[in-house]
This record gives sequence, C-alpha cells and structure tokens, in this order.
Amino acid sequence: MNIYVNQLGYMAKGRKRAVLALDAQAFSAEKDITVFIIGQNREHCVFRKNAVFAGIDKASSDAVWQVDFTEFTVKGRYRLAASGVFSASFEISDDLYKNLLTPLAKTYYYQRCGMELEEKYAGIFKRKCCHREKALLLEDYQKKQSGMNPEPVQSYDVTGGWHDAGDYGRYTTPAATATAHLLYAWKWFPESFQKSLDIPESGSGMADILCECRYELHWLLKMQREDGGVFHKLTSMRHANFVMPCRDRRQMILFPVSSYATAAFAAVTALAARVFRSYDGAFSGSLLAASLKAWMWLEENVQIVDFHNPRGCNTGEYGDDSDTDERLWAAAELYRSTGDRSFLEKAENLKRQCGHEPGIGWRNVSGLAGFALLEDEIRDGKMTAEADGFYTESRLKQQYRIQFMKEAQKAFVLSKKSGYMAAMESEEFEWGSNMLLLTRGMYLAVAWKLCRKQEYLDTVIRQMDYLLGINASGYSYVSGIGEKSVQNIHNRITVSSGNSEIIPGYISGGANSRPVDEKAEWLIEPGTPPMKCFLDLWECYSLNEVTIYWNSPAVFLTAFLGSPELE
Repeated sequence: MNIYVNQLGYMAKGRKRAVLALDAQAFSAEKDITVFIIGQNREHCVFRKNAVFAGIDKASSDAVWQVDFTEFTVKGRYRLAASGVFSASFEISDDLYKNLLTPLAKTYYYQRCGMELEEKYAGIFKRKCCHREKALLLEDYQKKQSGMNPEPVQSYDVTGGWHDAGDYGRYTTPAATATAHLLYAWKWFPESFQKSLDIPESGSGMADILCECRYELHWLLKMQREDGGVFHKLTSMRHANFVMPCRDRRQMILFPVSSYATAAFAAVTALAARVFRSYDGAFSGSLLAASLKAWMWLEENVQIVDFHNPRGCNTGEYGDDSDTDERLWAAAELYRSTGDRSFLEKAENLKRQCGHEPGIGWRNVSGLAGFALLEDEIRDGKMTAEADGFYTESRLKQQYRIQFMKEAQKAFVLSKKSGYMAAMESEEFEWGSNMLLLTRGMYLAVAWKLCRKQEYLDTVIRQMDYLLGINASGYSYVSGIGEKSVQNIHNRITVSSGNSEIIPGYISGGANSRPVDEKAEWLIEPGTPPMKCFLDLWECYSLNEVTIYWNSPAVFLTAFLGSPELE
C-alpha cells in the first residue's frame, strides 16, 4: 500500500484529502481502512478517520481509497499512517500557498538570459552573464555557412528575456502566453504578490512579479521588425550541449516572422500596456504602440504566415495550424486597452471563426480573449448584467462566461471520476500533462470568482494536491518542495551547475504515456498505466523538462489560493 498526501501541506481551515492505493491485481477487499494522523516523528496518534473505497482508478490501475480529514485543523507537521505504512510528512498551516508562491515565481529570475545572476540574489545558484552576442537573421546565417556571403552582415541586439525551458532558446508565442498568465494573476490577486522575491528590482515600488514580466517584455519588444511583424523565435540552429549558459557560444539566430507569433505579441503587449500605465507611462506607451504596429502587420497579412524549422534545426518549433485564436486574443486585448469598438467587432468575427474550445495554453489562446473581455468582472467577482440578461458592451462576454463555466464543470466532473481527483482523462497524460491539469485549474478559479461555487474551489485544491504529491508516481512535481519532490529536472543550468541542491519551484512536465526520449522509452515498460509513466531523470525531457508556461499557471493558481478572499 502507498499513502499519498499533498507534501506541501493543507490549509488549516481548508479541505484536506489523501489517497491510499494498492495495485489492482493485489486488491481483494473493499472495506474501509482506518487512517491515523501522527506527529512528524511517528509519535502518538492525534486523529483517526476511515478511508473510503473509491474504486479502480483508470489512469493508474490502482485500487483507491480516499480519506477526508478536513475537520482536523490543529497546525503542525504530521504524517498519515495505515496498516504499518507511513506517508510523506506534511504541514497544516495558514500560509502554505503564500510561501509556495515565492519559489514558483522566482524561477523566472533563474531563467533570465543576458545578465549575471549575483550571489546576493541567487545564492548558490549564481551564474555568469550569458548570450550577449548579437544575432543573425536565418537567411544571413545560412548564406554565411554556405560561403555564399562571406562579407559582414547586419546583426541584431536581442539580448535579455527568459530561457524558455530546459534549453537556452527564447520563443515568442510561449513567452507571450506565460507573461499573460503572470499579468492576469497579478491583476486579479494582487495581494498575493506583496512578498519580495529578492531580485535586483525589489523595492522599486512595483510588485516584483511585474518587474520580472517587464524583463521579458523588454526582450519581446526587441523581437519586432520595423514593419511590425515579430520574429518567431531566437535560438541557435541546434540545442546547446549540457553546459552553463555562459559557455554556450553557438550563434543565435532570428527565425522568420510568423503570424501567430505576431498576434500573440500584439495581445500581450496590449495587456501589459494596461498593467504598466500607472507605473511607467512611457513604457506603457511603447508597449501599446508596438501592439498596434503588430496589428497593422496582421491586417496586411490576413492569411496565416506559418513557421517550420529549417533543415538541420532541432530547437523548439512551436508551430501551429491556425492563427485565428491569437488574432482573437490580440483584438480583445486591444479593445480593452484602446476602447476602440472596431477591435471588439474584429474579436466577435474572429470568435465565430474559432471552431475549437477556448484554450489558455500557448497553442490555443482563444480563452485569453475571454480573460480580457471579462477582466473587471473576474477581478470584482461578479458579472455586470443588463435587464434582458445579456451583458454590457458585447454578447461575446456572455458567450465566454458560458464557456468558462462549461470548462470548469468539465474539470469538476473529470476530477470526481478520478481516484486521484485529477481533472484528466487517462488518454490525456501526454507531454506536459501538468500544464493541462493546471490550466483546467485556472478555469475553475475563474469560474469560482464569477459564481462562488464551493465545488469549483474544492476542485482547484484537488489539482494542487495532485501536483504536490497525490498522484500515482508519488512525486511532488514542484522541484524541491516536499519530502519526495522531483530533483533531476531536464534543465541545462541545473544539470551543469554542479550544485548538490535543486533550484526550488520548477514545475515538471509530469506523467507522459507517449514519451519520445530514448531513456524514457527504454525504462518505462509497455503497458504501464498512464499516470505512472514518469521518471525523475534529467535525460527524460519528455517527462521531466520545465518551461516558463508550465510554471505560469502554477503561479496563477497559487496566487488564487493565497488571496485574502479565501481566508
């Protein structure tokens, strides 16, 4: 038997659940199991509760018992025990999510490119400045490599920004999405971001999370061409070896403009223009001007301008088969930032063309248009309604509200079906499964803000429980957080640094039943249940890589759970 708990812990007045599991083949009885809460050092029992049989979980093939010990509210550190088996330790406290937010958010500082991370701010994770060399356009690089154009060519200063993932590339569309998650988290839960992240900009009078977003936005502005189009990505032709970033001397290349990168850029810069308006008018103005310039390019290029890696390139492609969702998001953000109703009309037309369900991950961002249109209502926790039941300004608002509620209800139902309370179908355990789990949590949080259904709040907590240890792998998928947390993430900096400690706060991609890296394919036996397809090995990039857009929904949910309105 295994006992799985949230290894971060539980809020004193919040819901508290754990899961006991047996392999279904070893299972023979359905009777309740008595669970004991004991002191951290296996001291005397302080509480007992029966775990109730919940059936055979499809995604893990486990026989599962669930125990709810919400009524136990005494603060301290504990373990659960049953049948001679002990869980990992956990804490009961009022400040868990407030404290978790700091390492989750500070990972962005550790991902910074183009600057030295000083010991004063980075501690043992300090490192030298990296990637300060200027970049070449792809066509110039290719000509130079072939010898067709040995003469000097124009180079571009595109330093800065965040390393996207475990590699040293920087990519426009995922950067825009991650930054938007962080900006909306700050807009809706600003009280959660009062604590210092201890970064160089701390004490500036602006929340540290906004300072971090500003660092990324400065880089994004450099990715825009004079005609308004935005380069798809900035990487070398091939991934760097596993060396510290300061030792990566490969030529950085600006890859061609794509329409979905340009539209995502237009959206996030319009959003950021609203955020920074009260802090720095000049910066806000430059962001809005860049957004409008990108929109003009989109209006002149109405057909999708696609991107595919050229021959010989193995860095992230981040391709897409549609740019309608990015254009929709851009139109909605520009409407909110300018008040120009022509953008609202564009958004309404684009929404009709968007056939898929709303999304808030990098590939499908149509749901972020709803975030923009419902921004004030979500912030205030209510809808502004006309007497006829339709909402002011646009029926598009009502459409998004209905869709958000549907997505939240879908997540709630999925969570109820899962023995581990995860809002996932068994076939959805793919590369980056934790991102899907967390973005569904974002829908639940938004729905709770709008309708205050307790079941949606409870389901958000269940997703964080899964992330932090109540899953069939038994890992806390947040590096360094929990007694059995991931320690060997796929990240060139952590692998190459030589540090014995892991940088805390990175979100691992999680269980993937269709891994593509050689080591995972070799070590995970065919037929392994989807939720158990995980290995804490840095070589397994399709299981254990980290990305800026996997951390951003975790920051969002943690800010939500730590906000004063839930106290």
